[in-house]
This record gives sequence, structure tokens and C-alpha cells, in this order.
Amino acid sequence: MRELVVLGTSSQVPTRTRNHNGYFLRWDDEGILFDPGDGTQRQMSLAGVSATDITRICVTHFHGDHCLGLPGVIQRISLDNAPRPVTAHFPASGQMYFDRLRNASVFYDAADIRPDPVVEDGFITKNPKWSLEARRLDHGIDTYGYRLVEEDGRRMVPELLRQHGVSGPAVGALQRDGVVTIDGRAVTVEEVSVPRPGQRFAFVMDTRMCKGVSALAAGADLLVIESTYLDVDAGLAAAHGHLTAGQAARVAAECGVRTLVLTHFSQRYDDPTRFAEEAAKAFDGEVVVAEDLTRVRVPVRRP
Repeated sequence: MRELVVLGTSSQVPTRTRNHNGYFLRWDDEGILFDPGDGTQRQMSLAGVSATDITRICVTHFHGDHCLGLPGVIQRISLDNAPRPVTAHFPASGQMYFDRLRNASVFYDAADIRPDPVVEDGFITKNPKWSLEARRLDHGIDTYGYRLVEEDGRRMVPELLRQHGVSGPAVGALQRDGVVTIDGRAVTVEEVSVPRPGQRFAFVMDTRMCKGVSALAAGADLLVIESTYLDVDAGLAAAHGHLTAGQAARVAAECGVRTLVLTHFSQRYDDPTRFAEEAAKAFDGEVVVAEDLTRVRVPVRRP
């Protein structure tokens, strides 16, 4: 299962209907918690997300609405005896804040939290299935967005398999080894398959327009991006280091995004439909104006 579980959607000030930030990405056997703001532990309970599901925590920056939920989440990981380590990514300049939040109160600390601070643009981790990378954003304090990119693969074509006489266990062997021998002739995986682009997820919070935004959003199947303001308040957005819904939508259109998730809304607005209307003027793909506890599936693979 690959889906985004939205835990909170407000910006600096939570409202009666919007909690501080919090986003949980289920990606096969990974569970990545992004920007756990105040109240995230409770929101996880409401959404049916267990602390033992978390394998990584990614913090974009150390403003409170993006990190004040860390103490509760980490203590819950400990309380629930999480069976595996949890890697924590955050701007290296915020190490002091992470340490304070990590040890904010007295508790029985059995959590295996492994800090891995981000010091520059580039890959954070990479394995044969996917890579996680960070890009610097423009918000006045050190801020990084994140992008998960699945490795490209290949899709077997049944007609080509039949033409080359590949069937049964030989198909699995071909996928595993890249070549099988059929009736004395070598058949390569390239002969019976076509390229299958890997899926991409991008997470962009608290930033003005900058090159990092586009680098993260490029080709994303699912883009989660802040849209704190509407275009009418673009001056405020620029002054405070944020984006408007229109700017976020234009990024999505220019970068070939498939599903756009708008979030991190200022408490000054009480009508979320205005964000959808504004985004639709620039982006003709799927637009989700996130609400707390929304679930968004990663779109099916590109053909």
C-alpha cells in the first residue's frame, strides 16, 4: 500500500478543525512521518496510525508547528516497544533543538532513534528499491524538503513472453537474473519487457519560490506542498517565506505533477474551496485540499 495519511493541516496557529502539521506516508514496508507538529500523537490514534509503523521521521525545519509533536511521538515509540530502529532526518543546524525535543521530559527511553542530520542537498539514503533526497528551501531558517524516488524498473509484456517461449518459473528467473535460457537460446529481460518508471513522492513545506521547490516537485506522482496563502495575499507570503495556492499549482503544472495536495493553511481563511478554485486555474490534474485525517492514495504507476 502506498498512501498519504494527513494528520494536520494548519500553519502556525491550529484551529478547531485543523491540527498542527503532520503527514504519514505508507510506502510498502516503510512508514515515514513528516513534520510532526503539536498533537500529532493524538492525530495518529484518530487516523489508525501506530507508532510502531514509523520507520523514519523527516523534519523540514524547527518552527514549532513542524516539530513540537516530536516528544510525544518518540515517547510513544518507546512505550509501544517499536520493533525496529527509527531514523530521524532534520537540518543539521537544528541538532540542538532535536536533542531538546528528544529529551523533553522524563520517560522510560527504550526507543532506538537514530539521528541522521541533513547537511546539504543530495541523497540522504539509497537502496536498490528507492532513494530519499533532500533539497534546501527558502524560509529564513535552514529548511529542507524531501523527495522519495523509486528506482525505474521494467514491466513484462505477456505477448512478448509468449513469443520467446518464456513461461512459468522461467518468468521469475528472468526477472531475478535478467536472462534465461529457453531451448538453448538466451532471452534477456529487455526482449520481453518495457521500461516502467518508478513512482515519486515530494514534500515541500514553508518556503518562498526557489530552485529547490522545482527540483523536489519534478515528475512527482504525489506532491504535498504548502499553500499558506491565497494569491491575493502574495505579498504576505513572500514576506513570511511561504507560497500561495496559485504558486503551488503553477509549480505542479510546470513540473509534471499528477496529484497535488495543498496544505498548511493560514487560520485567516475559513473557506477551503477558494484554494481548490485558485489551484485549478493553473493546474488541470487532481487537486486535493487536505483536511485533517484525509487519506490520499499514490496514483497508479505511469504507463
